[in-house]
Amino acid sequence: MDVTPPHRHLAKAAYLAAAAFGAFWGTWGSAVPRVRDQAGLDDAQLGTALLFISAGGLPAMLLTGRALDRWGLRCTAVLIAALGATGLAMAVTAGGLASLCAGLVAVGAASGAADVALNSVGGRAEQHSGRPVITRCGAMFSAMVVVSSLATGAAFALRMPTWVPFAGVLLLSALAGAAIHRALPASVSGPDPGAHGGRTGLRMPVAPLLLVGVLGALAFASENAHQSWSAVFLEDVLATGPGFSAIAPAAFAAVVAVTRFAASTLDPARARTVLVVGSFVAAAGAAVLARAQSVPVALAGLVLAAAGTAALFPTLLSIVSRNVVESSRGRATSIVTVVSYLGFLLGPVYVGVWASATGLRGAMIAVAALGLAQTALTVPLLALSRFAVAPRHGAAGRVVPSRRHRSSATG
Repeated sequence: MDVTPPHRHLAKAAYLAAAAFGAFWGTWGSAVPRVRDQAGLDDAQLGTALLFISAGGLPAMLLTGRALDRWGLRCTAVLIAALGATGLAMAVTAGGLASLCAGLVAVGAASGAADVALNSVGGRAEQHSGRPVITRCGAMFSAMVVVSSLATGAAFALRMPTWVPFAGVLLLSALAGAAIHRALPASVSGPDPGAHGGRTGLRMPVAPLLLVGVLGALAFASENAHQSWSAVFLEDVLATGPGFSAIAPAAFAAVVAVTRFAASTLDPARARTVLVVGSFVAAAGAAVLARAQSVPVALAGLVLAAAGTAALFPTLLSIVSRNVVESSRGRATSIVTVVSYLGFLLGPVYVGVWASATGLRGAMIAVAALGLAQTALTVPLLALSRFAVAPRHGAAGRVVPSRRHRSSATG
């Protein structure tokens, strides 16, 4: 007889879902050149096609939040499995610009839905267990990006077809979906029956979620700026070869994974400290990178930047998740994720604009400014949002929303 607490089964399922999510994006990152050649595109056409990922992802994130609040977290099982299926279908059917764009819309939608879904599952497990499930999910995601990137590269070196690594992702995502389905019995996976007398969803104010989302956007802007431009910086500024420059994004992702695992051991009451110190360290890392005259110094700056940015978004999402009731979890997660994701999209563009005006060194100073802005804004924006930084449990062990949320919920 299995006597493991239900929330532990759910946490394990969330970790497996995060691993599948990371495996997908690691595989995709390594497969982009193959997919481009398979579709017969030039670089300009590829750039256009990649925009369709966001076109599918952003609407899907918002719709998924509402779907989860209406039909319950068990929907997550299908959404996680769909990510692997969509990736495999895209790899098989990409035979031209039109087919690739259509496939990437589907990939973006599946990815956006899976992102909100797995974070909602992790949030539920975290709220009931008091453990930092979301941060550990982030660590698992980053670790699997590194592992799957290397595995996909090895598969292509062995001349395997493009679809083979994506088939592996489908298998992992199907296992994750099955694990979530088993961990969420139908009797407890739907909306909180106590909210609004059985109606789905709390009338939670959006403004506090937007304020947290702004902090998430600053964090993601810095993170993706480094992830997208670090190899270019080594090649163009420090004159390394293209083969060696690839170490920069790989090292960044690896440090993010390690830092997230380490941060998951911290007390949730230290969340504000994690955010302030992390954003300041991220700014310092970008400044070191901007001034670097050698590859070792540049890599040291990247390590600092990665360590600083790593725990920022998971910590923010954890704060929100610990302060919402079950019937609003999906929408709260989706709003914060969408606003934060805008920073992820705009971060590389931000670097490009500054690089064209001041060069890449000047652009890294501009990235450091993002970290300093987040350092300055974290405490006041969290105070305005009125989300409790540490969990506050009621008599039944549920997290009690702040006074502002309770008054809004009751009309």
